[in-house]
Amino acid sequence: MILTRRNLLAAGAATIALPALAEGETPAAPVITDMSIGSADAKVVIDEFLSFTCPHCANFHNAFYAKLKADYIDTGKLRLVYHEVYFDQLGLLGAMMARCGGEMKYFGITDMLLEKQRDWAGAGDLQAAVAEMKKFGVAAGMTEADIDKCLQDQAMAEAMVAHYQESIATAFPNDSFEGTPSFLLNGVVNKDIFEGMDYEALKAIIEAELAK
Repeated sequence: MILTRRNLLAAGAATIALPALAEGETPAAPVITDMSIGSADAKVVIDEFLSFTCPHCANFHNAFYAKLKADYIDTGKLRLVYHEVYFDQLGLLGAMMARCGGEMKYFGITDMLLEKQRDWAGAGDLQAAVAEMKKFGVAAGMTEADIDKCLQDQAMAEAMVAHYQESIATAFPNDSFEGTPSFLLNGVVNKDIFEGMDYEALKAIIEAELAK
């Protein structure tokens, strides 16, 4: 089940120590953008709606991402856009950490989060999972203080959840979102792209779009 914004933030506040605002202080709402990799002029754009705690998303990433990057992203033919989905607090925290290092580090941290998903998402409890997850941020060059500051950013958490809900409502109107991973191919929902397919089938879909 996808948590509502209220329930998700309530769960987060109960577990994560958040910085207090000075009396009367109103923070500026962070601007959230979806992260993308590949040429802005690519003929094919795949929008992937994924959760960092979704096993199917990890399977899809681990089976296809490196090949897609070499064959289509690095060659300028395809741009991949990630739309984060938050099924649970841990998935939100993973996304917050991935964003902590900025766009330059986002995809490297995302690789580690999905490749090693079982190590951190299955750690047993939230604090243990966060401790494992933070290792990827450190490996990417961030300090633990940097990561803690990111994970305790309540305004960022609220903005990310609001952006996620808006993205789902826009891409999948009338409650048609079925779960993760879900894909748009050049702006159109495509249910043929899924983790159970083989790479040749995925290539065929992309090549057909390139041929148009």
